[in-house]
Amino acid sequence: MRQAEFDTRGSRIRWTQSEGEGPALVYVHGLGSMSAVYHAHIAGHPALAGRRQLFVDLPGHGISDRPADFGYTLEDHADALAVALDTAGVAGAELVAHSMGGAVAIVLADRRPDLVARLLLTEANLDPQPVPTAGSSGIATYTEAEFVRGGGFVEVLARVGPLWAATMRLADPLGLHRTAVALVRGTRPTMRELFMTAQGVDRTYLVGGLDDDLPGRAALIDSGVRVVTIPDAGHNVMFDNPAAFVREVAGPGSGSAAQPSRTATAR
Repeated sequence: MRQAEFDTRGSRIRWTQSEGEGPALVYVHGLGSMSAVYHAHIAGHPALAGRRQLFVDLPGHGISDRPADFGYTLEDHADALAVALDTAGVAGAELVAHSMGGAVAIVLADRRPDLVARLLLTEANLDPQPVPTAGSSGIATYTEAEFVRGGGFVEVLARVGPLWAATMRLADPLGLHRTAVALVRGTRPTMRELFMTAQGVDRTYLVGGLDDDLPGRAALIDSGVRVVTIPDAGHNVMFDNPAAFVREVAGPGSGSAAQPSRTATAR
């Protein structure tokens, strides 16, 4: 396990990694999740043998610290992730980012383009103010006090189901709530706008075929984003169709400049 201080109080962001060659693959988890839990089975596939791979837990999540006076905005998370990559000696990384982690990866690519050569986003949050669900938008309906001390955290754990709850229960309630609020608030320009206008970055967006509803798909494609529908998969594509997910992670063009393409369906 590796660690690096990401604030002036000595709070540490932590990650595990496997050594290898080529551009580093950096896995970034979603809200209330952990990178290794969601991606270790992908990283261990023979198609990715010999690659350097890092599993980073964002502040407030997993094995990383959870300072009470941290903002937990998307920009804060991106800056902490940048500290981890700088400390690890990583540049020109391929970020494999899920859900909320995709939003963080987009912000990182905008703030530190030297660190990112490829964005492979899975069901990433692109727009602010989504319809309330059990996830970030549902968490954000609570006040901070209601969520942290008034039973909101327990209520959400009961709603999200056992798979998500298994990692969410390990997250810091305060950090989780602030992150959810920041994700719902989004960025200016929006995450979608930053993603569509990113320069010199290979960009792929994976959407689960079980609910293949991606607003603005045509505009994403027109901006040079490769949009891929993964069949037999929902939000957690890496669990539902790992074979197709591995092919996208290991696919041709990794780390190269993006080229406009039409939407595709993985097999």
